[in-house]
Amino acid sequence: PKMKEDNCLHAALICLGMLYYSHAITTEKLNHARPSLHGHHEKGKEGQVLHRSKRGWVWNQFFVIEEYTGPDPVLVGRLHSDIDSGDGNIKYILSGEGAGIIFVIDDKSGNIHATKTLDREERAQYTLTAQAVDRNTNRPLEPPSEFIVKVQDINDNPPEFLHENYHANVPERSNVGTSVIQVTASDADDPTYGNSAKLVYSILEGQPYFSVEAQTGIIRTALPNMDREAKEEYHVVIQAKDMGGHMGGLSGTTKVTITLTDVNDNPPKFPQSVYQMSVSEAAVPGEEVGRVKAKDPDIGENGLVAYSIIDGDGMDMFEITTDYETQEGVIKLKKLLDFETKKSYSLKVEAANVHIDPKFISNGPFKDTVTVKISVEDADEPPVFLKPSYIFEVQENAASGTVVGKVHAKDPDAANSAIRYSIDRHTDLERYFIINAEDGNIKTIKALDREEIAWHNISVFAVEVHKQHQEAKVPVAIKVVDVNDNAPKFAAAYEAFVCENARSNQQFITISADDKDDSANGPRFIFSLPPEIIHNPNFTLRDNRDNTASVLVRREGFSRQKQDLYLLPIVISDGGLPPMSSTNTLTIRVCGCDSNGSLLSCNAEAYILNAGLSTGALIAILACIVILLVIVVLFVTLKRQKKEPLIIFEEEDVRENIITYDDEGGGEEDTEAFDIATLQNPDGINGFIPRKDIKPEYQYMPRPGLRPAPNSVDVDDFINTRIQEADNDPTAPPYDSIQIYGYEGRGSVAGSLSSLESATTDSDLDYDYLQNWGPRFKKLADLYGSKDTFDDD
Repeated sequence: PKMKEDNCLHAALICLGMLYYSHAITTEKLNHARPSLHGHHEKGKEGQVLHRSKRGWVWNQFFVIEEYTGPDPVLVGRLHSDIDSGDGNIKYILSGEGAGIIFVIDDKSGNIHATKTLDREERAQYTLTAQAVDRNTNRPLEPPSEFIVKVQDINDNPPEFLHENYHANVPERSNVGTSVIQVTASDADDPTYGNSAKLVYSILEGQPYFSVEAQTGIIRTALPNMDREAKEEYHVVIQAKDMGGHMGGLSGTTKVTITLTDVNDNPPKFPQSVYQMSVSEAAVPGEEVGRVKAKDPDIGENGLVAYSIIDGDGMDMFEITTDYETQEGVIKLKKLLDFETKKSYSLKVEAANVHIDPKFISNGPFKDTVTVKISVEDADEPPVFLKPSYIFEVQENAASGTVVGKVHAKDPDAANSAIRYSIDRHTDLERYFIINAEDGNIKTIKALDREEIAWHNISVFAVEVHKQHQEAKVPVAIKVVDVNDNAPKFAAAYEAFVCENARSNQQFITISADDKDDSANGPRFIFSLPPEIIHNPNFTLRDNRDNTASVLVRREGFSRQKQDLYLLPIVISDGGLPPMSSTNTLTIRVCGCDSNGSLLSCNAEAYILNAGLSTGALIAILACIVILLVIVVLFVTLKRQKKEPLIIFEEEDVRENIITYDDEGGGEEDTEAFDIATLQNPDGINGFIPRKDIKPEYQYMPRPGLRPAPNSVDVDDFINTRIQEADNDPTAPPYDSIQIYGYEGRGSVAGSLSSLESATTDSDLDYDYLQNWGPRFKKLADLYGSKDTFDDD
């Protein structure tokens, strides 16, 4: 029925529109389409007559209704000229937008029809040009004239929202009328004509929670105290209707999803009034005992809960923290428990919101409390030291067995087992200490040196006698107390330089000292010269009383030619009890300087230059040394590989050999080079000359006590005598022979160097000590024994 009613309304509107436009066209033609054959004259500024021809027809615009669906083309209007007498000689021509396609004209009658359905939303108007021409000659009878055809709007477009779905948020418990969101729809129809584009908004779904403003589309809350915890999301349908919302108007809808956001309007609440928990006495601090949780239906930061212990006898033994991921209160052990001392504890735990909204403070208080009862369970505990750590002191150089200190541990259980102590040898690798296993006394094994190790950090174990797996460990720090056992020394290897032209009382070096002992036994240092050289004529010493001393020149003028090096002993004493001192030697070199005191040269120049050799120079020197060593090794190897002579002289070979003496004399006048008498055969004096080229028939025994002839002949006489002996010897072979002059003589003044006959000589040496040298020297001891033993043998 509604569709039929709309169709009837559309048909009635179309008919009324056509009647209205037909009447308007007729009236317009009567008023404007009258051709004027008369000219109108006007004067120009200079008296010239101007002629203006009036147009044969004048019109403004035509109208045609959109969406016409009738069987016949719609008559838009009719063109007619006053000069048209109806004989058909005038031809009407139409041109412009849509001419011939949408709009056609009857060239005889001038009627204009629309042949297609028009849509104003696609195009609102068309501009056309009309002209009347002679049908036979096509000569224009009237000037062309433009006119507009406007498409008349009808309500054929429903309203459309910008979005098909909207999403909005509004805080829960908002006041009535709180703006949620604004929805907007648009209508493609002409807003300037009628009510086709006049929209009115209404709510189809979502009452009674929300409402919408009819003209603006703003959605507002309609109920107070909407609770997110009861219902969080709402679906609202909004309608926009044109024609001012009246019957027959078109409409469009959209969906709006409205979510209530959370506010802190609910306090936390524990689900039970008492929690029961238990923990072993062996638990360590920080270990978790249990968890509690207060429920808060709010979400996000509005549901954050913080836990705290506000009362109870276990406030000092336990603590509670908040796990913000699970919103639980975690109860942890704060101190060690002892079952034998206390077996149970009670806590009062409070849960409170972190963020509180002042608007809902009247709903408070936003917190809740619960009682937590914790029972302690008995456990087999390891020994416990009376202190968490020990610090002892012992003097350095203390004798072995010195007591350092005592540690003590006990069994906390009711059994109170005996304790045994030991040192963790990983902490005392050098074994400086030992501990009494029964009483825990720590003693030294060897002397301690503070300068080597000032602190000894060891660990001591305590175990139960009957339960070896139960043990405890405690750190023990042993401080080695300093004793003044180190004398101060020079802080560096000082070497001073003094100019030859140095002035009296001129300072040329400042020295300082170091002491390995502690500061109590170290500075302040006292510098002085030894008493025996306190009046040294060359140098003097001045103690600066700041642990340094200055060396000054006492006299003027030094000479490197006389003495270029001075050694100055300096005594340094420390401030310990008893004080320690040492004598250190300062090397002072005399150098040449210019008039300004700048060093020019001194004996240490070469040393200074060598100290400045570069790395490349040192490498080159080392390379040369290695090459020289290789050459020497090769030379020795080649010498060892030298071939033996082909002819081997046996010991039985009695042929005479040439013996070369590479000894050149000083000439004929040199009578001091050697004693010629040693070459003279003493037997030749007595007429007996033994032959050297044949084997003698008897062994000649030298006569003891024979001394060589005095040095009374020269070399020339000696050689002549030897030649004469050779010529007169009847036993000599009939050929020349080489004479041997290698006679050493007999009865040397120096005596024999051989020890073979020493046993028979009268010697004052006592060789009895060889008896104590062991079996290796037994043979010598027998040969060089005492005279009594020798006589007995």
